[in-house]
Amino acid sequence: MRPINRRSTLAFCTTVAAVLTVCGGSAFGQHTGVTLLRPDKLAWQDDPGLPKGAQIAILLGDPTKAGDVVVLRAKFPANYQVPPHTHPHAEAVTLISGSIDFGVGEKVEKTGDLIKPGAFFAQPANHAHYGWTGDQEAIIEVHFVGPGGITYINPADDPRKK
Repeated sequence: MRPINRRSTLAFCTTVAAVLTVCGGSAFGQHTGVTLLRPDKLAWQDDPGLPKGAQIAILLGDPTKAGDVVVLRAKFPANYQVPPHTHPHAEAVTLISGSIDFGVGEKVEKTGDLIKPGAFFAQPANHAHYGWTGDQEAIIEVHFVGPGGITYINPADDPRKK
């Protein structure tokens, strides 16, 4: 079990409260249409911000727009790793299928068992973390308020610079 950082937890709770206020007051409150996406109809695409092999599908929103509520899915192949990085936004992640684990910090330290479908991971903006899959493909669903982005702790890990 990872120790709880009370400072990070307070910052995260504050961020979540702000996100829920934004979502409840504007983005969802003004949405009058209905969206239904079937898993077999998702438009998967390579994401140049992630190491080769990962794909994403945008379910809702525009990750480039400030204030837009975004829901996306990311698909990672077996035995895949996303190096330590940060995002400019808080994020909430649910494991849809496969197995994956997440670590926090600027250095990869694989500990514990991989989490199973249904598991939830959330963190505040600008919080260093990383992830890796086991011996099967994994799909996660990510929720955040745009704009999106990724900054690698070690710039040499950034696939956009290779």
